[in-house]
Amino acid sequence: MSKWISGNQFTLLENGEAFFPRVFECIAAAEREVVLETFIWFNDKVGQALQAALIAAGSRGVAIDVTIDDYGSPDLPPEFLAALAAAGVRVHRFDPGPRLWGWRTNLFRRMHRKIVVVDGTRAFVGGINYSADHLADFGPMAKQDYAVEIVGPIVGSIHAFVHRALAAGQRNARTTLLGRLRERFSAQAHTLAQSLRPVPRPDDTPQGEAAGIFVTRDNRNHTSDIERHYRIAIRSAQRRIIIANAYFFPGYRLLKELRKAARRGVDVRLILQGEPDMAIVKTAASMLYHHLLGAGVTIFEYRERPLHGKVAVFDDELATVGSSNLDPLSLALNLEANVLIKDRRFNQHLGERLEHLIAHSCKQILASDIEESGRWRVIRSFFLFHLLRRYPAWGGWFPAHAPRLTLAHPLSARPSSGEAGAGHHVTPADAARLTQPH
Repeated sequence: MSKWISGNQFTLLENGEAFFPRVFECIAAAEREVVLETFIWFNDKVGQALQAALIAAGSRGVAIDVTIDDYGSPDLPPEFLAALAAAGVRVHRFDPGPRLWGWRTNLFRRMHRKIVVVDGTRAFVGGINYSADHLADFGPMAKQDYAVEIVGPIVGSIHAFVHRALAAGQRNARTTLLGRLRERFSAQAHTLAQSLRPVPRPDDTPQGEAAGIFVTRDNRNHTSDIERHYRIAIRSAQRRIIIANAYFFPGYRLLKELRKAARRGVDVRLILQGEPDMAIVKTAASMLYHHLLGAGVTIFEYRERPLHGKVAVFDDELATVGSSNLDPLSLALNLEANVLIKDRRFNQHLGERLEHLIAHSCKQILASDIEESGRWRVIRSFFLFHLLRRYPAWGGWFPAHAPRLTLAHPLSARPSSGEAGAGHHVTPADAARLTQPH
């Protein structure tokens, strides 16, 4: 298990209104490097604002690498990517797959992380994608979500991780015939230049009083780290647990820890989706309600709009924010990243925001609200038990291919100052304006 790194400061960013302007402002201020990973990047007003910020930074000489998941971000137009490439921005597709009759075939083991590292000194980790549905003016389907801005020594761990991911993905791409040909004829020189360019050295100067752990999930060496940290936190809790998670269908061991915590007197509260973006999400979670309510777990459904958050607080000091849901995809298949935060002020702030959701936007679920026959409940519980007690171990049955990255657009030469990207410079005020409701 990872060790705690002290001397950090964590700032909660709730929803796109807080997250996007802050990220764009930091990209606009970058001096040397931006490394960004995201599951979704859409060609809407938020995606275009990110594109403009990256073009402006790339045009003034900042080294920029962006990794997008090929399943989550499949339809960025060629001209959108060409404008980025012309400014020297390298966009990498994670595990691109062929389409079959127009359908995407690469469904499993997706790159679901959402990370930004600027100049090796500032990082963002959370669950917010680059799409307009993370803004309130999107309408009833706008998502409720969270991220954290991080400064301090732990940023060095995040910085090293994103560089290892880039190097491994490019190396794996060259193991396929198509990858070798592509590297040979279009990007080999770039890869060499990138490996030789100076990498910003992380600043390990203490920036605050919070301790943190950067926790990831992959399909080889860290298959259950995020789930294990959740179980340890639940097992250690003495007073309260509040978990807000969009896609909730955890394995048997995590459910067992939640039930045990409630039975020993811990106030265990779950905030789950009441207005889901996918109907199956609520159906799956509700199949567990009787099992949890019977042990004393309190369940709230968030009814204002779709919940997309993946956050939790434990007692008065420990919290977590990240990209990992508590469902089979996140716990057994996808690549995820969370931060564990040991800080009373952060815990109090996040706890207050979750309490606000419970008080103003949630409905408590009671046993009397669940309409089903006792016979069906017994049959369903039997099958659920045998499914959950083997998961997420069954995730290992799926092929664990080596993740690979390919350039989304043939690399263009970096323009001289004032060429590509002219007219695209994004100031902090511009970034804020682009993401405000209108």
